[in-house]
Amino acid sequence: MILIPQAKINDYTGRGWWGTQTLWDLFVHNLRERPDAEAVVDAPNRADFAHGTPRRLSWAGLADEVDRFCLLLLKQNIRRDDVLVMQMPNCVEQFVVYLACARLGVIVTPVPVQYREHELGHVLSMTKAVAVATFARIGKPDGGHGAAAMYAELTTSHKSLKTVLAWGDDASGGMPEGAINIAVQTQSPVSENDRLQLAQAERAANVSANDVFTICWTSGTEATPKGVPRSHNEWLIIAPSIIEAGEIRPQARLLNPFPLVNMAGVSTAFATWLVLGGTVVQHQPFTLPVFLQQLREERIDYTVAPPAILNMLLQNEALLAGIDFKRLGRIGSGSAPLSDWMVRGFQEKYGVQIVNYFGSNEGAALSGNHIDIPDPALRAGFFPRAGVTGYDWSISTTRKIRTRLVDLLSGQEITKAGIAGELRFAGPTIFSGYYNAAELSQRAFDEQGFYKTGDLFEIAGDKLQYYRYVGRSKDLVIRGGVNISSEEIENLLLACPGVREAAVVGVPDEVLGEKMCACVVASDGESVSLDAINDFLRENKRVAVYKLPEYLLPLQALPRNPVGKILKRELREQAKALATSPQKETA
Repeated sequence: MILIPQAKINDYTGRGWWGTQTLWDLFVHNLRERPDAEAVVDAPNRADFAHGTPRRLSWAGLADEVDRFCLLLLKQNIRRDDVLVMQMPNCVEQFVVYLACARLGVIVTPVPVQYREHELGHVLSMTKAVAVATFARIGKPDGGHGAAAMYAELTTSHKSLKTVLAWGDDASGGMPEGAINIAVQTQSPVSENDRLQLAQAERAANVSANDVFTICWTSGTEATPKGVPRSHNEWLIIAPSIIEAGEIRPQARLLNPFPLVNMAGVSTAFATWLVLGGTVVQHQPFTLPVFLQQLREERIDYTVAPPAILNMLLQNEALLAGIDFKRLGRIGSGSAPLSDWMVRGFQEKYGVQIVNYFGSNEGAALSGNHIDIPDPALRAGFFPRAGVTGYDWSISTTRKIRTRLVDLLSGQEITKAGIAGELRFAGPTIFSGYYNAAELSQRAFDEQGFYKTGDLFEIAGDKLQYYRYVGRSKDLVIRGGVNISSEEIENLLLACPGVREAAVVGVPDEVLGEKMCACVVASDGESVSLDAINDFLRENKRVAVYKLPEYLLPLQALPRNPVGKILKRELREQAKALATSPQKETA
């Protein structure tokens, strides 16, 4: 299935940015070059979140399992352009599914393990998926959920879903009626006749680099998740922004602690893995002792971690003992602002360069590394102003994209420093439209064909060479007609004594339109009052009075979606009640 306009294919192919090589072609190359080398590795605590014992597969061993799974798909009459839902924790089987589908032209739509009937119903309705690949159990042995059984029930309300495939064993409670046990069905050795059938099926599928490989889902922090189709070419064009920014060498060992279902996981632990011919060590997010054990024992060359984890590790340096930082010289981070203290600390104490990433499933991506932004304080908050004439950066992707900053009120392009606007992207990394959502797709692009990210940045730097992230365009509090960035206040609140986590949302107000509410999780054993927060902001951070929160919403934890982003819509609903109820002054 090719969803990219032919004119776009012709343009990017003519420029040499897109090619004819598929993800499956890359796998075959690595298989031929390194059959006995280690390709994928399970987390040692696999039994905590799925059936089975941890496994290590060579490229040849992985190829054998892919052959068997391909034969099962063919037996179930699952063919090119059919959609298959994949719901699995991070494990080696994910690679089996991805590669088999890449080979046969089956479109994979990976979903977070936290999704249940509500979210899955939306995915099934949008994609008309014919099959699912999952586990009999996802989660703890005594507290997980029967994924296969859930899908077996969904087949009654979603008629397109004909086939439920699941890995399982007796310990996982067996298979529900109607589900197919993959392990049982793929026991037989691959015969010569099987190989002939696979070769014939591969030729019949005739998968091109412009065919859709995946349909990933937007995080849904503000609205219903949207399906983002990406082709083989669209995934491969992203890989250099990871490899070059992190200076990752060929055959590197990558530790993957992000769910292998969206841009962060797939770009690093699948596309980059195939380009480098390396090894992926899987980690099911997130168990800190296991993560540290893997860093020590698995000879890791590169990994990624959320800013909060990196902050905590640098504050507890005993946890980092035994890690080979001469080998692990680069760590990627992103999805939230970085602390300059953390970026500088890892560089000065361990010689580790932190790479700052910004990205979305739609393909908008910026990478800030020590080559382009040597100063850790700047790298923590700034990104290269990529895709703008007059600036040259180390990462090749920056010379293939275009970006511009647009004032959301006037629609005018911003070229001066310090003015917040929406960052927009065009180029070969950007998707062509949401799946089965023509109206949403049309609204996603501006009149010049640039993708509207919904993210607010401003131009910064002594040569206007940087972008600084400000926040989401939907994440503004408009108080008395003045825009206040929630992100700005949230960053300041994280430094407030007693505050562990913080988010800021607007509360409707008849006079001012909105007032500010600080949603706060206090540190263990601490309490925080609204007065204390505002004293800190006013006296310590010298924040303008109009930016001070008028409400405090104390919480035990911030609500988050399956990939860890804060659900602002839930916080807004909770905060609304504060306008009509007595204010609780302490968190």
